[in-house]
Amino acid sequence: MCQHTGVGASSTEGAGSASDAASISQLIAEVAGANERSLKELFDRTSPKLFGICLRILHDKQEAEDALQEVFVSVWRRAGSFDAGRSSPITWLATIARNRSIDRLRASSRLRTMAPSDEALDVIDTSADSFALASLAQDGARLHTCLEKLDPKQNGAIREAFFDGFAYSQLAERAGVPLGTMKSWIRRGLQSLKKCLEA
Repeated sequence: MCQHTGVGASSTEGAGSASDAASISQLIAEVAGANERSLKELFDRTSPKLFGICLRILHDKQEAEDALQEVFVSVWRRAGSFDAGRSSPITWLATIARNRSIDRLRASSRLRTMAPSDEALDVIDTSADSFALASLAQDGARLHTCLEKLDPKQNGAIREAFFDGFAYSQLAERAGVPLGTMKSWIRRGLQSLKKCLEA
């Protein structure tokens, strides 16, 4: 199996534009035909983003690297189930990464020991929302335009959560508001952002 060579949750080169999405979909189709070279290329192009997802959930570099290996084992076995008509390739891959990471978290009982349960669930919750945001944000300029249309509080919270890596609890403390209020700002902001991006 391929080896991850660098941490880069924000390194999404090769996974942003519509043409990139099409080429990644093609690689997945080739992996479904047991093409090992295509699996290696898929790993090279998407592992920084997927490793970032694993690391954000697991908070442990070795655990994240192990989870990443499991992700691509799953991709090798399940590539034939990918349907480009139902989701983008990055959303499909990110969902596998999220599921593998949460499975490892639960199996090791670290959900109870690494942090208070609410904070741990916030990390998972934030990651889940970020997948939806990433799948919609094929066009960076359009995403920026839609963000600017949001209420300033929602705009700032979403940027800090998804682009700067803050957990909901951290954002609530920084803003001096209850955690529930911060979650509400982000949820409503994401709903408005989704409508704008889909318009």
